[in-house]
Amino acid sequence: MNDSDKPLAGCTLSVNAQAAVHVERLVRDAAALRVAVRRDELGATLVDAGIAAAGGIEAGLRVGEICLGGFGQVRLRTGAADGWPSWIEVRSSQPVLACLASQYAGWSLAASKEETGGKKFFALGSGPARALAAKEALYEELGYRDRAAQGTIVLEVDRVPPRVIVEKLLRDCALDPAALTIVLTPTTSVAGTTQVVARVLEVALHKAHELGFPLGHIVDGLATAPLPSPSPDGVEAMGRTNDAILYGGRVHLSVRGDDAAAQSLAQRLPSRNSKDFGRSFAELFTAANFDFYQLDGALFAPAEVWVSNVDTGRTWHAGGLEMDLLRTLWLAEA
Repeated sequence: MNDSDKPLAGCTLSVNAQAAVHVERLVRDAAALRVAVRRDELGATLVDAGIAAAGGIEAGLRVGEICLGGFGQVRLRTGAADGWPSWIEVRSSQPVLACLASQYAGWSLAASKEETGGKKFFALGSGPARALAAKEALYEELGYRDRAAQGTIVLEVDRVPPRVIVEKLLRDCALDPAALTIVLTPTTSVAGTTQVVARVLEVALHKAHELGFPLGHIVDGLATAPLPSPSPDGVEAMGRTNDAILYGGRVHLSVRGDDAAAQSLAQRLPSRNSKDFGRSFAELFTAANFDFYQLDGALFAPAEVWVSNVDTGRTWHAGGLEMDLLRTLWLAEA
């Protein structure tokens, strides 16, 4: 692949530097946001947004913007649109940079029982610090690597990462401990549920990448998804956040290029192209013995897609929301 084919080749924007302002606000407003901030034994900053701390929707919205590297906006919309009272709205005019170079949970962080001195640890790291380490093949495809004096990683975990993981983050990101912030948001928490649903645009970008659509042709992205209440059960909580996107996610991508490619993207992107469409994620995940790799990859997509070609002015639409299914899964009888 030539550099000219890499969508972020030559990009000088820093997701970590841009996100730093949002991180500072999160830490400054910790008490109001019901999050807890402290230094770990190495000197890195830990932000608990749902383990021992209560957290909340506003904390989740802010974590969502941090995950986007500061190059996207995450908002809450209220009102019973489409039959659900709370919706997450995401938008970015740097969708490839924000969603794939920063937000995507693609950095595998694992430690054995021997390394931790107790219980094994696993997490997928997301957020701007991924681009400092650039351990994933995706960064070579994008043609991007960040350089910044500080970095932030977000982990969807229910416990503080062990020392060996923090040491790995510091080493791979080439950061001093005081320059690293680790945000912890278990999916069973309100903030965790919120920031996962805020990945609805990223899910569309990742699916477009899987389908082979030229990422450099995607110039703007807007998305919405309903915000469910979190569940105290880990599998159920994961199921609700995924279902919110798979059955309630609505995405509008603005692209350049030829109409045939834009039309094909609209047709192939929605989750209803999956053989597993129509079943709850928790049900599918349990049936697959909790192995993501046993699930149909076509399912990981928004429910409804609009694609507009800004070069020709034409728009295509495919898929649709399945709000009746979501209400069946989420709504208790009055």
